Amino acid sequence: MTRTIVESKTKTAIIGFDQPFCVIGERINPTGRKILAEELERGDFSRVEADALAQAAAGATILDINSGAVFSNKMAEDPRYADNNFVEPPLMMEMVKRVQAIVDTPLCIDSSVPGALENGLAAAEGRPLLNSVTGEEERLELVLPLVKKYNVPVVAISNDDTGISEDPDVRFAVAKKIVERAADFGIPAHDIVVDPLVMPIGAMGTAGLQVFTLVRRLREELGVNTTCGASNISFGLPNRHGINNAFLPMAMAAGMTSAIMNPVALPIGPKKLAEKKAEVAAAGIILPEDMDDETFVTLFGMGSTKPRAGKEMEAIRAANFLTDNDPSGGEWIKFNRAPVKEGEGRARTGRRRRA
Repeated sequence: MTRTIVESKTKTAIIGFDQPFCVIGERINPTGRKILAEELERGDFSRVEADALAQAAAGATILDINSGAVFSNKMAEDPRYADNNFVEPPLMMEMVKRVQAIVDTPLCIDSSVPGALENGLAAAEGRPLLNSVTGEEERLELVLPLVKKYNVPVVAISNDDTGISEDPDVRFAVAKKIVERAADFGIPAHDIVVDPLVMPIGAMGTAGLQVFTLVRRLREELGVNTTCGASNISFGLPNRHGINNAFLPMAMAAGMTSAIMNPVALPIGPKKLAEKKAEVAAAGIILPEDMDDETFVTLFGMGSTKPRAGKEMEAIRAANFLTDNDPSGGEWIKFNRAPVKEGEGRARTGRRRRA
């Protein structure tokens, strides 16, 4: 049975056909997150640390650390800050150190810059997952030696020098090529986690069917574990969570063993909270004066004022239970147990002792 082992200093994550679905938390990534990128440029890692804690609390099995940033404000003093090859290696090392100082969750080192990958591998304790290698010749020659040198598993993305094909047979052939090239370096198939590339269903109606078929082939013919950028399937569509919630259990049933995704439902912000309170007051609804914000948003079905596990995590936990990767439903019951409010303890159970 194929098992991919990813480790921190104290914890082991197993990606495998007979294992609970592996959630690789994607939040620590400055790409497209302007505020985070600006904070990192100032040397402020507080949001990185908060994202690490929130994702671990929401149930992420592995935390992806992506260093994809350039420092635009520093370009005037040194044009090298416009170059990912200059910015990312030291940034990756610092991000890895900061994250593993506060959580024991295994890590995924994620960059397109070889120097950043090596710095991340050097700083990481345990056995991280490396993200990623493609079928491009240059990338194979740069990344596979690192995988071998550090004895780590790697995400293999099914595109090559010709780009991303819409033909699933071509994407399978690229994955096969990567597995075979890895074998030339002495890297076993169980250390390859293939990303077959999920296309947006809004742009390609067969995208879901394609990935399910590809995952089955990758499992049956190559014997490898698989992953994907889960939210790609719903890109550009309304109610993306609804699509993601359906896609993930279906992908799991097809044999997918992990996904790179956001496990956290972001909290209700003060602006949205104030708007809802004004709406309630305008409707003439009188609420207790001492009602706290968390009780208010719960009462009106708004979510939470604190980061918590997202709806996708609910779908994954249910699917784990239904596929017998959560024996007796212990994790499902734990996931659905009401949280204890601050200052309160859980009710004690059992018989009272006689005096």
